Amino acid sequence: MAHHHHIILQLLGLFALFVLSTVESSITSFTSIDAGEGTKWAVLVAGSTGYENYRHQSSVCHAYQILKKGGLKDENIIVFMYDDIAYNKDNPIPGVIVNHPDGPNVYAGVPKDYTGSNLTVHNLLAVIRGDKNAVKGGSGKVLKSGPNDHVFLFFSSHGGWGTFEMTQEEDLLAYQLNETLTKKHDSKTYKQMVIYFNSCYSGAMFDFLFLPKDMYVATSAAPRQPSYAAYNDNKHNAWLGTQFGVSWMEDSEQNDRKTRTLAQQYEAVKKGVKDSTVMQYGDISISKETLSSYMGAASPTASTISSKTKFSIGVSDFDVEIYDLMQKAIRALTSRSEKKKEAAERELYEALKQRAHVDDTFKAMVVYLFGKNKGPKLLNQVPKLGQSVVNDWDCFEKSLKTYKKYCGPLSIYAHKYTGAFANMCKAGVHIGQLAQAAAKACG
Repeated sequence: MAHHHHIILQLLGLFALFVLSTVESSITSFTSIDAGEGTKWAVLVAGSTGYENYRHQSSVCHAYQILKKGGLKDENIIVFMYDDIAYNKDNPIPGVIVNHPDGPNVYAGVPKDYTGSNLTVHNLLAVIRGDKNAVKGGSGKVLKSGPNDHVFLFFSSHGGWGTFEMTQEEDLLAYQLNETLTKKHDSKTYKQMVIYFNSCYSGAMFDFLFLPKDMYVATSAAPRQPSYAAYNDNKHNAWLGTQFGVSWMEDSEQNDRKTRTLAQQYEAVKKGVKDSTVMQYGDISISKETLSSYMGAASPTASTISSKTKFSIGVSDFDVEIYDLMQKAIRALTSRSEKKKEAAERELYEALKQRAHVDDTFKAMVVYLFGKNKGPKLLNQVPKLGQSVVNDWDCFEKSLKTYKKYCGPLSIYAHKYTGAFANMCKAGVHIGQLAQAAAKACG
């Protein structure tokens, strides 16, 4: 009897071990699934203001719809945009923003987290860090991601050499973004991050700057190239998108995001963007992952337009204003109203005059500092391949502030001269000297 009792105890012990191991393995498998998935987060940033910059806000609104359709929750999507397009007096269809001539209203339901005066560099950097206490105004939403979470950032605006325009008064500088991304990495509050960056010279925001191993970046242009607008549309009197934005978003909609990789999308976007060179930075191995890891998954939709007609006209961000005013002046020629003709011609003349003024201002500054021979060469001097666009960020930042103090906000066109500030710093100009030159040129 004792023998039987001993066997039963052994069997019970084995059974208990089996149950415990089964429970343990199920707990392990459950936590590993949970750890592998994590939460998907996104920060979407449209810089710039004014109806003429329609394309940047329409891009961010469209990106929101893609992520929302992919299953991301509003609490995990943080949107920055000035929000002056949907109900702008120039918008023929109030409350509607489209990113494609035949596309749906992408403005519907977009969270207005940081709009108007809350669209600031300070708030953006605080949001990325996840620093709720530092945020001033807005919804207060921040990137509260955890160590298993995937993060997607999308930026769209104007840019210069190492600058990204938030508003006409304020630029995000490459070193500021880089420092914030490094802090985010050091805080171990995400698993991997993907950044899509659309602006002129967008490559300069990442070129020669240390990026943590767990970040992958794709930019719309090389460090010394402008970006290009897309879908010039008479119905909305606007450029509805950007070549880079349209390419990655339509690719995301037309393919199965569960199988489509970031690398496949990069190659498709590189082919799709015909007027600038799409670049990638950071940890390229991340591009082996599927789009669904960052954007969620949704049923693919059929292509709405052939790629041949997608970007029929290549107009850079710097030239959009002049192109639009030329078209307006041409249309006015057929008008019976002399007032309309005169107004369109005057508008074009004023815009060209303003450009010439920017050209003359920068030329006057460098001639004052370096003389007639050496000065003008510094304006368009491009670093050799393998050299950093900006050497001294402190001098560069102070130079921008000095220019703005004496000459006013940096216009879209003036961003093409941001390289001149970098070159002047490399040539050893002191801020006091630059202040004298700016005061003379703009006084």
